[in-house]
Amino acid sequence: MSLRNVNLAKIHIAKAQLGLDDDAYRALLGRVAGVRSAKELGPRQVAQVLAEFQRLGWKPESKQQGRATPKVPQNRQVVLKKITALLASATRPWSYADAMAKHMFQRERVEWLDDSQLYRLMQALIIDRSRHEQQ
Repeated sequence: MSLRNVNLAKIHIAKAQLGLDDDAYRALLGRVAGVRSAKELGPRQVAQVLAEFQRLGWKPESKQQGRATPKVPQNRQVVLKKITALLASATRPWSYADAMAKHMFQRERVEWLDDSQLYRLMQALIIDRSRHEQQ
């Protein structure tokens, strides 16, 4: 889903949560951005409309990115920090790494991997990163 589509979805969610009827919504779009439809909004106008919704009391809900960083022994912290960075750079949650652990080693969670498996998981994420950088 593109950033534009995500922002347009936020606009429609805010409209619903603020309880705006169609006339009030279109009036707000006209007043803030000079348009009658969200489809006509440019990137700067989208930001202005979202800011106006927040001024009117809408609070965007942030998505939980999954679970917390796994707890592993001190000797595995360096590898775990690298895995954390790789997941963050690819904007993937920890559930992605857990799914890889299950697929690669039949372990449900990253923290259940031994040293060798944890290192190989990190290598797989590095390979994944290099594949996506080439595209």
